[in-house]
Amino acid sequence: MLLLAGTGEARELARDLAGDPRIAVVSSLAGRTRTPDLPPGEVRVGGFGGESGLARYLGETGVGAVVDATHPFARTMSVTAYRVCTRLGIPYLRFERPAWTPEPGDRWIEVPDLSAGLERACREGGCIFASIGRSAWPLLATFERCRFVVRTIEPVDPPAPRVHVVTARPPYTVEGDRALFEELGVERLLVRNVGGSGAWSKLAAARALGLEVVMIARPPLAVGPVVETPVQLRSWLEDLLAGRSR
Repeated sequence: MLLLAGTGEARELARDLAGDPRIAVVSSLAGRTRTPDLPPGEVRVGGFGGESGLARYLGETGVGAVVDATHPFARTMSVTAYRVCTRLGIPYLRFERPAWTPEPGDRWIEVPDLSAGLERACREGGCIFASIGRSAWPLLATFERCRFVVRTIEPVDPPAPRVHVVTARPPYTVEGDRALFEELGVERLLVRNVGGSGAWSKLAAARALGLEVVMIARPPLAVGPVVETPVQLRSWLEDLLAGRSR
């Protein structure tokens, strides 16, 4: 089984499946982090080279199933994998962790995309904690009325003027994020709705401080089938294994 990984959920899935002698899991990482937290078992690092490269890899390695547990905002990889698997007749499953939903006390403003999020968050200037993905950091340079705080696992140079880079590895805590926001004078958050438990602490810290959160909706998911829990994934795999044994 090829596990398209890179998320905390993917590491947990690899760990859960590691003891099953019926399934040989290969976890695939994009390679954007120099020192990633590797899942157990076999790991490959780097891209495939588009649809043709992925098709070649699947054919050469004899992969019998693909589980896509990539980031909710990494839709290009999901579409590529789904198309290739459909063409080759290889079972494909998307593991999509549930999105966050507001809780009592939250001050969320939900927006459809990054562009709308930046416009809304930067309307009044001030200091913004921006959790938007490294590829979007250069856009921050165009908003001269704002200061930004971004967080990364590995040290990087500031991507633009008025951007403060915080280097820290997860897991993050509510207490730690609250202290960070207070120390740096964060006035609101700009956040992608990635869901899951690995990054929720900043939302709880914002709630405790009464900070506004501009929440960017996920891009549409145009692949399937989809499950949201490890139990559902296990059920899919058991059905797959049983079908092959008949």
